[in-house]
Amino acid sequence: MFQATARDMTDSASNTAASRPVIRLKPKANARAIRRGAPWVYDNELVLDRRSKAIAPGTLAILQDNERTPLGLVAVNTASKITCRMLDRDCETDVDLEWFKSKFAKALAMRERLFDAPFYRLIHAESDGLPGVIVDRFGDYAVIQPNAAWADVLIETMTEALCAVSGIQNVIKNASGRGRGLEGLDATDLVLRGAMPDAPIPVVMNGATYMADLAGGQKTGLFFDQRPNHGFGGRLAKDLDVLDVFSHVGGFGLAALAGGATSALCVDGSAAALDLAEQGAAHMGASDRFSTRKGDAFDTLSALADEGMTFDMVVCDPPAFAPNKPALEAGLRAYERIARLAATVVAKDGYLVLCSCSHAADLSAFTGACLRGIGRSGRRAQLIHTGAAGPDHPLLPQLAESGYLKALFFRL
Repeated sequence: MFQATARDMTDSASNTAASRPVIRLKPKANARAIRRGAPWVYDNELVLDRRSKAIAPGTLAILQDNERTPLGLVAVNTASKITCRMLDRDCETDVDLEWFKSKFAKALAMRERLFDAPFYRLIHAESDGLPGVIVDRFGDYAVIQPNAAWADVLIETMTEALCAVSGIQNVIKNASGRGRGLEGLDATDLVLRGAMPDAPIPVVMNGATYMADLAGGQKTGLFFDQRPNHGFGGRLAKDLDVLDVFSHVGGFGLAALAGGATSALCVDGSAAALDLAEQGAAHMGASDRFSTRKGDAFDTLSALADEGMTFDMVVCDPPAFAPNKPALEAGLRAYERIARLAATVVAKDGYLVLCSCSHAADLSAFTGACLRGIGRSGRRAQLIHTGAAGPDHPLLPQLAESGYLKALFFRL
């Protein structure tokens, strides 16, 4: 993990255009992809000599092709496999307060058009022009995940711009992102502005109330990306008994109750998450139709089958089983297994919803794994709907990783 003082880092990142270092592509690197909008350059695509390797993590530099033609302004971290992240096509750009304000203003304008309440993902990293940066908004609170070195370096300027544009008074840095470890960054959470909330924040989506724990919850406290899929599942769930596995704070289960489900059982390995789900159900006045079961998802599905339990609708929304390419094969086997186990507790003509947030497993591979699992359970499936992340998680066409979420709705 690199160490540097705040002054050292600020000086390195805010250098003037005239003094910025240059980093160059190898002759066989795909400069055309960069010109067409690819936002990342990997270490094996670059000429990394002694001088380049000495560039401090988070420094802004000019990226050139092998013929020394400038391609744009990049943030550099030679400690990461993603060595360069494109910030701006204009190499003369000053990444200052006004630059950040323009990014936040553009992102905020779209979210305010899409949502009638200030609860959404405000910045979706590369897709919103801030590589490696996640910002989720919870009313007057924002949670920032600066998952790239340059964002850590400029976190103060970024925070000032965020507050100025949005009017948000409380900003929390969440350092739990997996990407921070890959960048050589610390895992220290901080309150950057204002204060930490003293209780979970109620967030209403699709008629359901979710309790977001910004202090101790997973990631930023809530998963906004599943909002449209929760909504579709809620409409499907009217008058059904629903099982929500890997439920976190009640994701599909609470949406099902809001949609008129007869009952919802949420299964998760975290007692704290299930407690928040129960609080959400109580907030909705639906406690009498809601129950929880703590345990390992695979073991619990096997136990429910052994107990002869069936449900009209079963949802499995697991963490990323295939977070990267080396984990792909094992991840696909895990998705196949969860599909097989879940299908055994779906009632005749019931519904099975299977989700993946693994960007390494594309839609085709994930669908194939699910169908193999369903087939191994002896069931036959109709695919009735395919869902993705909501519009506050825009996809950057040149970066497949930005379109990571998949939700398959089957009728068995």
